[in-house]
Amino acid sequence: MSLTALIPSSSVRAMLMMFVAMFMFTGMGIFIKLAAQHVHVMEVVFFRNFLAVLIIGPFLLRTGISQIKMNRPGLFLGRAVINFIGMFCGFTSVTLIPLAENTALSFTCPIFVTIGAVIFLGEVIRLRRILAILIGFAGALVILQPGFSEVSVGALLALASSLSIAMAVLLVKKMTETETSMSIVFWMVVMQAPISLVPALLVWQWPSPLGWLYLWGVAISGTIAHVLFTRACSLVEITSLQPMEFAKLPFAVIFAWIIFDEWPGVWIWVGGAIIFTATAYITRREAIAKQSIQPNLGQKETVL
Repeated sequence: MSLTALIPSSSVRAMLMMFVAMFMFTGMGIFIKLAAQHVHVMEVVFFRNFLAVLIIGPFLLRTGISQIKMNRPGLFLGRAVINFIGMFCGFTSVTLIPLAENTALSFTCPIFVTIGAVIFLGEVIRLRRILAILIGFAGALVILQPGFSEVSVGALLALASSLSIAMAVLLVKKMTETETSMSIVFWMVVMQAPISLVPALLVWQWPSPLGWLYLWGVAISGTIAHVLFTRACSLVEITSLQPMEFAKLPFAVIFAWIIFDEWPGVWIWVGGAIIFTATAYITRREAIAKQSIQPNLGQKETVL
């Protein structure tokens, strides 16, 4: 057997990277819950960004400073502020509701991206995608069950996080026209570190040794997840990787059960599956629309 035959294809490597990325994203959620037991969640947000700068910094020695040049600083700052809001809402949500519920509600992000593209970018969507959006929100209602149980603050924060991150994704779509992927990743954490430091100082307490371990876990798992996610999307079309995202839910269920004794109700599974199916369909339809507009150009996605 030749050496070439032993090397996995691009699609297989992309799927493996995506699978590990979903595992690492779940790990970040676990570390957030653990770290928040030692310091305020705002400090967790700050150290997620500050420690990520220390992790990413050495890679600049290899890629070169030219890779982080900013052509439109205003977009970088706007993206950092919006992403910070989404990060704070998401991190706080993780500390207030079961991890599986937070994960299931996070699947609404692509739905908000589609709605935002219509409102702010003037994109046109057809009836089938409109129906998929409505079905996705129906899935969120299945999880929230308004009228049958009290809607928790944590669940609302999870939705607010998805909305904020969706707005940041729309900015990234504009930024990729003139900016490099490295500059987008680097300046995000560099700008978010001082933004999050100011409110963190109001509740500041130095982490314990165990707290430091959890904070490094948040930064390392989050950084690895984003790198693998972006790399996987560069190898194949993102639509072929979409089903792998649902792996976050069973990962969240298993680890939250082992570590926090959390076990989700059946409606979280049902609602999460409905939301995920709707977002997968939306992503697929958007890919088809792009191919019809640019039949001779390959799709390029930057996901951060």
